[in-house]
Amino acid sequence: MPSAPPPTHRRTGRPRSPEADRAILGATREALVELGWGKLTLGDVAARAGVAKTTLYRRWAGKNELVVDAVAALFDEHLELPDRGSLPADIEGMVLQFASLLERPETKTALMAVVAESTRDEALRERIRSAIVDRQKHLVLLGRSRAQSRGELPQEDDPTTAHRNADLVFDVIAGAVVHRTLVSAEPVDEEWARGLTALLVGGLGAMSQTSGT
Repeated sequence: MPSAPPPTHRRTGRPRSPEADRAILGATREALVELGWGKLTLGDVAARAGVAKTTLYRRWAGKNELVVDAVAALFDEHLELPDRGSLPADIEGMVLQFASLLERPETKTALMAVVAESTRDEALRERIRSAIVDRQKHLVLLGRSRAQSRGELPQEDDPTTAHRNADLVFDVIAGAVVHRTLVSAEPVDEEWARGLTALLVGGLGAMSQTSGT
């Protein structure tokens, strides 16, 4: 007789609900704006989201992870790189879009809170890197690919150099805009975005010449 097929292993428990996740992350951002980091509790978030507190603990180990994911969701939902026809136009659009997102109270409060906490928590710093920083670097890679296809930037044959340059571009844009909006509390208008773009595009040209030598 043929042997019986091996038993299948089914996952137990309820599947994750995207609607519940969105409600929880939105409630987290809302609570942060109203209560601040110190008074924020998972119980308060659960009540605002209309879910049981155990639902949160099944998804997140604690407040740190929950707040990082709440910030990451905002970045995923509101940052994109529309094709505006040229590398400078793409960069300017990205800078203005990023600055506009950082001006939102929920983004500003949540991001400043987790960055401050991460100075004392290496695991939290790593989660910020993986959930927010590394995830958003695809915008730089997309912009570079478009510029290369238009002939605005040369192809980078060395993967190590290409990776290093992409990291540098991301750090320059993110660092400049975060400092301008959250540290200096100055506006990011079209004139400022054009200036940063000119500086960056000039630097990209110099980097390309260096890479080719």
